[in-house]
Amino acid sequence: MPRPSKEKGFMAYLRELPPDLPVEERVRHYDEFTATWSPEQTRDQSYRCMNCGVPFCQYGCPLGNIIPDFNDLVKDDQWRDALDRLHSTNNFPEFTGRVCPAPCEAACVLGITEPPVTIKLIEREIGDRGWQEGWIRPQPPKKRSGKRVAIVGSGPAGLAAAQQLNRAGHYVTVFERADEPGGLLTYGIPDFKLSKVVVCRRLDQMRAEGVEFRCNVWVGKEIPATRLVEDFDIILLTIGATKSRDLDIPGRDLAGIHLAMEFLCQQNRRVARRPVLGREITARGKNVIILGGGDTGSDCLGTSHRQGAKKVWSFELLPKPPLDRIESNPWPQWPFVLYTSSSHKEGGERDWSVMTKRFSGEDGQVRRLHAVRWEWGPQDENGRRPMVEIPRTDFEIECELVLLALGFVHPEHDIATQLGLELDARGNIRAGADFRTSHDKVFAAGDARRGQSLVVWAIHEGREAAREIDLALRGYSDLPSAASHGYDAVPLETAAG
Repeated sequence: MPRPSKEKGFMAYLRELPPDLPVEERVRHYDEFTATWSPEQTRDQSYRCMNCGVPFCQYGCPLGNIIPDFNDLVKDDQWRDALDRLHSTNNFPEFTGRVCPAPCEAACVLGITEPPVTIKLIEREIGDRGWQEGWIRPQPPKKRSGKRVAIVGSGPAGLAAAQQLNRAGHYVTVFERADEPGGLLTYGIPDFKLSKVVVCRRLDQMRAEGVEFRCNVWVGKEIPATRLVEDFDIILLTIGATKSRDLDIPGRDLAGIHLAMEFLCQQNRRVARRPVLGREITARGKNVIILGGGDTGSDCLGTSHRQGAKKVWSFELLPKPPLDRIESNPWPQWPFVLYTSSSHKEGGERDWSVMTKRFSGEDGQVRRLHAVRWEWGPQDENGRRPMVEIPRTDFEIECELVLLALGFVHPEHDIATQLGLELDARGNIRAGADFRTSHDKVFAAGDARRGQSLVVWAIHEGREAAREIDLALRGYSDLPSAASHGYDAVPLETAAG
């Protein structure tokens, strides 16, 4: 059957997604469960791209991925060129093609009247095919600058910066306090969303390119941060926003109440056949309550299903979002609508506008959560609407495990304190548009600088910081920036997510 002309592809093909394994099958293991597309199916979906004169999808992507270009190349079966175009802005498309929430799709022009182009999954297929065909290989620099850069933290921001700076010819050493690099890619995101095989092959590529990883080294605790300043020409802090938001309410100290990342990290270590650190946390046979409805809460839900929880509740403090955009949230803004993840589809109960008041238990173990429902009150003199408890809506639920997935507030401050770095009003490391902190030799990027955000923002910041560091070390830089692709990132102060 002949394909339609490119400009009419969106009229000929409907948005389709690869199928997931049935729930009853996928909850028995921790493997990825979304099927891959055939090249023909991927081309069909790329045909839906309208190659808009003003590509709002590119604006929606923090990395500035040149989405119409790689879609057009996939249409013409030019996969390797599509991979090169994608790599020009994104070091790790196989990561973002799995775990990014796809703000590009929310900004797709076709999405005004039709389902948007499946940009995220096309990106995943391009990256995976690059590995399958052997196109993704180590790219060590042809010569070295003699300059030494220390990167503290090996999450997506640190990895992106390390790869860029190493390819620019600098000697790059990445310090990681865990026993394996990757940050939340390795010990946060569950394997069923991001297989660690996908992460490890990139790490192996970077090692072959000359990046040195030093794991089990906690900078700021086991070795002073000042030593890095003495030993390296530049320090880049990509330590993430790892200080979790907590609940200061009665009963918080009972056993069985844990921060979400403690729970998720342990399961990732089990899957990797590595020793579990600390007291073991498991949902098996338990009534589980998850407080927080974002990605981390969803990951806790999917993991609880796979561990064999008896029953799981997911409670969110804020009201239930609408099913569709409201007038004050128009395209191409990120749609603040009800999001149902694959883990939500696997079971459990969800509820909104739930305020946890206290926990109670027996023999030091949590047994019940006590909560109340609330609503917005009338506006005060400052235009704010307070949260008002609704009378006689108190309730309690029996539970043996509570997981706090309440987000993160800022980076840990041990390194900032040792180096005398300035912090912003939210407790993040203060760094300017050039990513330089108040210390002349220290830069900061990713969540440590901007606060809790998305993987794509972390990769963007790592790449941009690498260029600024390269400029500082050599006085010029051949590394690309977002602006070199005709794209300027949303300013830090106004960026969503």
